[in-house]
Amino acid sequence: MRYMIINKADDDTEAGRMVSQQVGEAVGKVVDDLSKAGVLLFAEGVHRSSLGARVKVADGKRTVTDGPFAETKELIGGIIVVDVRTKDEAVEWAARLAEALSNEVEVRRVVEEADFAPDAGIFTS
Repeated sequence: MRYMIINKADDDTEAGRMVSQQVGEAVGKVVDDLSKAGVLLFAEGVHRSSLGARVKVADGKRTVTDGPFAETKELIGGIIVVDVRTKDEAVEWAARLAEALSNEVEVRRVVEEADFAPDAGIFTS
């Protein structure tokens, strides 16, 4: 199963400041361990929201809003996608990343083709 581990942006990343060397090394160690364990699919940081845009289409009309965006705690600072056996395994890796960042991370399962099978039940309550 593929899971996306999402790390949150913060005031520093939104200001375009790089993480400290200590945090960079700690995150690098987690990513290296993920790679050595054979579960890492990819890991990427993202630039601050002031360099991005939000796009909305309603009734055929497109609206583009350039960043920066308010509510920093709701913004993505980076993502790691892993292929693991269980949610618990994804959570264990996420905990290591959260510790390295000293920040909250979110774990979300990636929708797979098999999830669309009639008996998969993933989209029902």
